This record gives sequence, structure tokens and C-alpha cells, in this order.
Amino acid sequence: MAKVSIDRERCKGCHFCIEVCPKKIMVVEKRYNQKGYPPVEITDMEMCTGCALCAEMCPDVCIRVWR
Repeated sequence: MAKVSIDRERCKGCHFCIEVCPKKIMVVEKRYNQKGYPPVEITDMEMCTGCALCAEMCPDVCIRVWR
């Protein structure tokens, strides 16, 4: 099982990670970070395959993936 860490305070809400996730388990959070951006969260970590496409697409290097 994979572990994904999202630095919600660095996230600028581009949501590229949502678009590339093959399992579609990333969604926009309902609350904003301190900069006023809506970061992402993972809805079901059990479904994550650890492919790391989300981390590769993140322009702000907010996402880390461990397998």
C-alpha cells in the first residue's frame, strides 16, 4: 500500500494532480489554506496504487509518494 503526503500550505490549487490520478481519488478540499488556495486531499488512500503521477505533475512539489 502506498502513502501519500500533501503539503496543503504549499499547494496553490492548480489541481493537475486531480486530472492525472488514474483512480480518481483526489478531490478539492472544502477549506482553503493560509494563502487562500483550495488544496487537494485524497478520499480513499486504500485505492492508491503509488503510481506517483500526482507528485510528478505537481509544479509546486507539494506531493510525496512512498510505496
